This record gives sequence, structure tokens and C-alpha cells, in this order.
Amino acid sequence: MRAPISVVIPTLNAEAALPGCLAALFEGLNAGVIRELVIVDGGSMDETVKIAEEAGATVVQSAPSRGGQLRAGVAASKGDWVLALHADTQLAEGWSDVVAGHLSSEKAGYFKLCFDRKGLAPRIVAGWANLRSRLLGLPYGDQGMLVSRALYTEVGGYPDIPLMEDVALARALKGRMVLLQAHAVTSAGKYVRQGWLRRGGRNLWTLARYFTGVSPEKLADAYRR
Repeated sequence: MRAPISVVIPTLNAEAALPGCLAALFEGLNAGVIRELVIVDGGSMDETVKIAEEAGATVVQSAPSRGGQLRAGVAASKGDWVLALHADTQLAEGWSDVVAGHLSSEKAGYFKLCFDRKGLAPRIVAGWANLRSRLLGLPYGDQGMLVSRALYTEVGGYPDIPLMEDVALARALKGRMVLLQAHAVTSAGKYVRQGWLRRGGRNLWTLARYFTGVSPEKLADAYRR
């Protein structure tokens, strides 16, 4: 029987982060839960595509829009389950056993968030993210998303938008997601560069504006500035 999971990763100039993300996935290959790896590249100018090809991934080229990239990646994949990950996220040791145990469920799953930095600020921000996910049903993309193809198709999948595609899918899956008891370790680089308070506040403001109807395209423009 074929392994059930297609891993889909959107990339754009991710040569520094992608090797660590891929290394953490070998556990799933050894456990027999990963069928394929699909990298959807948005036009990288670095070694991202070379790294993906050397890892044996199927590489799909797409316009640089995270929602569009994820949608294209899922469309190109063949597994009964899809595991969507960001290139700067690494699944912590033991994740494959947790995921294997979840595959009999009809619900989607996401991971506990933690950062690759120690200290009070990373713990507070990750704690808030995990609380938000449980109470509001809004995990972000850096927590990963494991969803059966049937459920993904039923709710319409990732929308082709440049930002908030993770929130859009989470809202479509509301009440049909569970927390997986394994960690997704994500890069703290943006928080370190911009400041933990500033970055966290910016993320909350972006989410609030999205809920009030501001278009993802406008949000993406502001987010990148």
C-alpha cells in the first residue's frame, strides 16, 4: 500500500531554511507515511530549486502567491492526505508517530508552535499562537496543516490569495481540526529583526484588517513593506 501523505511546501528564495525543513521530514519517509514531496516555487533566484530537486522533490513553478502556490501544489500531489508546511518550519522529533496515529481521523490537524529561539518573548508569542489556535480555531501556516484530500476538496482548499490563505482554510475547517501533540519549530528571524512586540502587533493588526474585509492583496502589500 502506498504511503498516504503528500508534503507540499511553497518556496521563494528559501535556500537557507529549506534544508532543515527537509531534513526533519526524513523521519516520515522512514516511518512510511510520506508518499511524495512537492515544492511549489514562486521564482526563486537562489539555490532553492536545486536543493529541492536534489532531495527528490517534484518541483512545480508558480506565480509568487502563497495561497496560489499551495493550491497548485495540492493539485499536483497524489496522496490521500496533504501536509502543508512553510519552508522555515521544522517538525520536531517524534512527529511521524503522532501523524500516523491521526490518519484514522476524519478531522484536519495542526501542530503546536514553538520558535527556534529561547527566551521569554518567544515563549509568550508561541503561547499566544497556541491559545488562539485552540480557542478561535485559527492556526497559522507556520503550525502546519494536515488534512485529508477528501476534506480539503469538500471545503474548497486553499484560496489563490497572496496572504491569509492559512486563515481562510482554517475558517473553512472550523470545528473540524484538532491539535496534534507534536511541535512545529518555526524561524524567529522576522521577530528578531523587527522586534517581538512590533512583529506580533503587526500580525494581529493584519488579522483584524482581514476580518473587517480588507483584501488579501492590500494586506500583502502592507505586510511586505
